[in-house]
Amino acid sequence: MKHKIPAWLVGLACIAQLAFGSLAHAQAYPSRAIKLVVPYAAGGLPDTVARIIAKSLGDTLGQAVYVDNRPGAGGSVAASAILQSPADGYTLLVTDGPMLSITPLINKKITYDAANDFVPIALVGKAPLFLAVNANVKANTLDELVALAKAKPGGLNYGSAGNGSIHHLTMEAMNASLGISMTHIPFRGSAVSVPAMIGGQVDMVFASPPSLMGFVKSGQARLLATNSTTRSPLAPQMPTLAEKIPGFDFAFTVAVLAKTGTPSEVISKVNAEINRIVKVPEVIEQLRTAGVDPAGGTPEQLARALRAEKAQVTDAAARAQLKAE
Repeated sequence: MKHKIPAWLVGLACIAQLAFGSLAHAQAYPSRAIKLVVPYAAGGLPDTVARIIAKSLGDTLGQAVYVDNRPGAGGSVAASAILQSPADGYTLLVTDGPMLSITPLINKKITYDAANDFVPIALVGKAPLFLAVNANVKANTLDELVALAKAKPGGLNYGSAGNGSIHHLTMEAMNASLGISMTHIPFRGSAVSVPAMIGGQVDMVFASPPSLMGFVKSGQARLLATNSTTRSPLAPQMPTLAEKIPGFDFAFTVAVLAKTGTPSEVISKVNAEINRIVKVPEVIEQLRTAGVDPAGGTPEQLARALRAEKAQVTDAAARAQLKAE
């Protein structure tokens, strides 16, 4: 004899099924807009990269992806925006390696722990800096510049984007590796140091390709080397410092990270999308124009890249006798 299931039990089962379906739907990622937090003002390199990524991510994920610029306090303002949000993948950090490696060395007031507060998602690319000299400097190659510097210890000077900047530390690492000495003149950003080099206030700078190429084409500056391990597609004839100094790599990372505790499946999905994006020809061209060599890879590869970058800059900071302020 068949037992009739009470109507109330049938109803309860239906409610449970609906609730389970709603929960599963609610957990689908992404189900709403994603925010990319950038620790710098609009117009800078991480901001440009974030906007390139945002457009492509939005197109494929079917949700709005927008950029939220939070400059200030050595990245602490941006970090707070991430750390005060749920670890659900809807608030991500797009930043450069120096925020995670250099800033903690020189800024005592930062409120984030770069090693423990964030988890890596994907390496968008590496941003090399080019060594450029004023047209009046009597050196057409890196070897000639080294010979000139050795003939006049301290007689040549270089500009940087400021004490402790990646531009400063790259030059100090190069000087130490090649046994030369040059006088450091810090400026408030590359927007000031590059014109100072063109105007003859300093002999040379390390700077990003977009800020230099116009002056190179006009003959006001010459490129001698890049601080990355591989030659740049923007100037394939230009040697890398690694060709002269084995292992030399001060091209900084541009990456996407999330708050620690973000579900692994969310990290995997965003990682897969970014890896797809950085292989799109149009995106490759946009990134290279901005001064970034597209990379991609796993979260573990990004973690290794960040550790290597931190080791490089920590050593250079010690050589430059930088102290936290």
